[in-house]
Amino acid sequence: MAISYKDSGVDVERGYEAVRLMRSHVQSTYTEGVLGDIGSFGGFFALPKGYKNPVLVSGTDGVGTKLKYAFIADKHDTIGIDAVAMCVNDIVCQGAKPLFFLDYFATGRLSPEVVATVVSGVAEGCRQSGAALVGGETAEMPGFYPDGEYDIAGFAVGIVDKNKVINGKKIKSGDVLIGIKSSGIHSNGYSLVRKLWGEDIQTLSKYDEELGAAPIDVLLTPTRIYVNSILQLIEKVKVKGIAHITGGGFIENIPRIFPEGIGCRIDTKSYEVPPVFQIMQKRAKITKQQAYNTFNMGIGMVLCVAKKDVEAAIAQLESTGEQCVVLGKTCKGSGVKLN
Repeated sequence: MAISYKDSGVDVERGYEAVRLMRSHVQSTYTEGVLGDIGSFGGFFALPKGYKNPVLVSGTDGVGTKLKYAFIADKHDTIGIDAVAMCVNDIVCQGAKPLFFLDYFATGRLSPEVVATVVSGVAEGCRQSGAALVGGETAEMPGFYPDGEYDIAGFAVGIVDKNKVINGKKIKSGDVLIGIKSSGIHSNGYSLVRKLWGEDIQTLSKYDEELGAAPIDVLLTPTRIYVNSILQLIEKVKVKGIAHITGGGFIENIPRIFPEGIGCRIDTKSYEVPPVFQIMQKRAKITKQQAYNTFNMGIGMVLCVAKKDVEAAIAQLESTGEQCVVLGKTCKGSGVKLN
């Protein structure tokens, strides 16, 4: 007896339907540089003019186990924003303007409606960051993923003039660190998050007085995309270094932008840590150091500027809708000291 590809668990017709449903979302991200259309074997993008010595900057990332909450809540329209944010927020740290993005979506049994909803979030993230969604891969892998689950990852490419690359080399002792507030947990630390909040949708959907919201709404809040605010800032203010606060929190990420011999002191009382982080630190019974080494603690980006540029930097960031705080200063030494 013949066994078809469909009999083995892969239905190419579902794939065709998924492409049809996501087409409008993809096309809504197209910018001037896009050549061709969805369905080609490769995505084409013409480099923009106006760069004297252009350098491409790339980044790739996923969403991690935050996906579990999308499955539990059967809510798939924001997780794609996270996939884009994790990539474009990384490359803008080097001063690069995102050009295009590609996504990878894999699942055991393809639901055209679910993949199209996820891609609608990817498209929203691309629109927020000015990146074109020029391609991707939708993989149906029967027996590899549990029913109703999937994985999504992404890849972004940006551009910056070589002489405008932000690399932290000119950071010195006495410079000032400015924090830009996060929209929540973003997309890191969810292996611990899930242990602290659980996975019962009934409990997660109930209003939590201490949190001030239903937990599931807080846990699925998409990662904030800082691209436009930062690109506008670096046109007006000299920014010496930018750190995206992801896995490893303050402790791992901030020192990545410092030259050898430079560390920093952070005043943790300079802003109010959002309730969700306070609750998780208390529930996990972890120290302040451990909390700041796991979560973003309410700060999604940290920028380093000279003392004379602090006021102008904050004013510019606030004019683009960001909430900022002076976190601390750089100093001789290494690592991050929390006060």
